[in-house]
Formats: sequence, structure tokens, C-alpha cells
Amino acid sequence: MWVEFSPEALQVLPQSRTGAARRSGGHVRLVPAQCGFGLLEVLVAVAVLSIGLLGMAALQVNSLKNNQASFQRTQAVMLSYLAMDVLRTNRTAAIAGDYNLDKTCGAPPLGSSLVASDKMFWLSVIQESLGGESSCGEISCQSRVCTVRVYWGEERATGGASEHMFETTTQL
Repeated sequence: MWVEFSPEALQVLPQSRTGAARRSGGHVRLVPAQCGFGLLEVLVAVAVLSIGLLGMAALQVNSLKNNQASFQRTQAVMLSYLAMDVLRTNRTAAIAGDYNLDKTCGAPPLGSSLVASDKMFWLSVIQESLGGESSCGEISCQSRVCTVRVYWGEERATGGASEHMFETTTQL
């Protein structure tokens, strides 16, 4: 590329942008100081980018694990409220202690009474919603005060404990 400059204009041009200047006849040819990137610069950029992408992938994995744990906690709250609604619906049997249930991790066999079928349904929903054999339920009613406990495991969450429990207490 040939550009014509006067000697005064050549002195105004910054040396770092133009590199060296060569005179040829009445023309000045500008030679750039450096063209493109070096291989080392490209390797460093790729290394920094790959470390950043690995960090982002690790954050995504932890986010998914903790979202699952949050979902299970929400399910436990809803399941305890489901049991409370059943107790309020059949209040007489709940106050009498018919719904009392020790910590049970498997669904009991289907009974012939409404209380037995309510217990079986609640425990089977716990098993389905909270993921398996480590999910349990407990109901305790004593003189119009009922407590419902839902147990589940959160081993998959980041730093998750092996067993969690959510407890709801209400007066009927």
C-alpha cells in the first residue's frame, strides 16, 4: 500500500501504530510493527477460555442438584399439608387417634376402612413423589393436636444430608 505523506505529517504519526516508514521516490511506505497474533497468545487465550467453560459446567451441575433438592422439599411440604387436609376432613377419627401412624417407609396393605385407605394412599404418594424406600411418613394425634412428619433423603444435593424431615403441627 502506497500512501503519500509530507515529511511534516510523517513526524506527527505515532511510531507504535505505523511501525517503520520507508521512503521510495516521493512516496512513504508504512510497514506495520506486527501483523496478527502469535501462536503463544492463541494458546493462552484457549486455555483461559477452557478453564472458564469448565467452571461454568460445574456451576450448572451444582445448580441442577440443588434444584432437585428444592423440589423434594416442596413436595414434602405439600404432602404434609395433604395429610393435614385428610385429618381435617375426617376430624372425629383423627381426634380418636385412628390416623396415628409410626414412622412407616412402605405403603401398608389396602384396608377396608376409610382411615386405612387414606394412610395407604398418603404413604404411596410419599414413595412416588420423594423417590423410593428412604421416604417415610408419620402421623401423631393427641387430644386435638396433630403432628405430621415427612422423611426423605437428599444424598444427591450439594452437601446433602442422608435424611431430612419436615414437620407440621396443627390443632383440629
